[in-house]
Amino acid sequence: FIIRGNQTYKSRDYRVEGDYSQSAFFFCADALSNEVILNDLKLDSLQGDKEVIDILARMGVTISNKNNGIIGTADEKLKATIIDGSQCPDIIPVVSLVAALGAGKTEIINAGRLRIKECDRLAAVTSELNKLGAKITEKEDGLIIQGVKALKGGVEVWSHKDHRIAMTMAIAATVCKEPVILRDYECVSKSYPQFWDDYKNLGGVFDEWNVGK
Repeated sequence: FIIRGNQTYKSRDYRVEGDYSQSAFFFCADALSNEVILNDLKLDSLQGDKEVIDILARMGVTISNKNNGIIGTADEKLKATIIDGSQCPDIIPVVSLVAALGAGKTEIINAGRLRIKECDRLAAVTSELNKLGAKITEKEDGLIIQGVKALKGGVEVWSHKDHRIAMTMAIAATVCKEPVILRDYECVSKSYPQFWDDYKNLGGVFDEWNVGK
């Protein structure tokens, strides 16, 4: 960049758009038949995690405007696709959940960066979603996800103290046949302190157990 000096600022009003990184969890909940309308998001946004819209579209989710917000309508059967995680690593855990309930084999590629996040997210996604009944195989820099008809639940999963894994497990629980116990759920505070409030306001049901405290 070449920036000319001695410029002056002019005041103006600016509305900051919503965050696609956090909205991705509820977009994916929407794709899994939990109707959610997301506000304050721009379909022409330059945010890298807006890629969630394109990924879900390839899976068979139609994105449209409703009541001044954005909503997705999924086909009866979600489709498999190839997902390049190089530019949108933060949404890979939750789109892996959607892929786990799609038809056919989805491949996550170029996602090696996920191994050096708050936890090894490739390993965490594989471990925790498989506990729920998914069929995911871990690769060095990605995942192979074979779609299943349903997730069973009825088990305890661990967030690995990673906010994005915790939120992914919370969305997964909404489509499990049986309740899910999530350990170390408080870590969502790193990026989305109001997550559990929003989750509850949208119809999510949970009880807090302070086990061992």
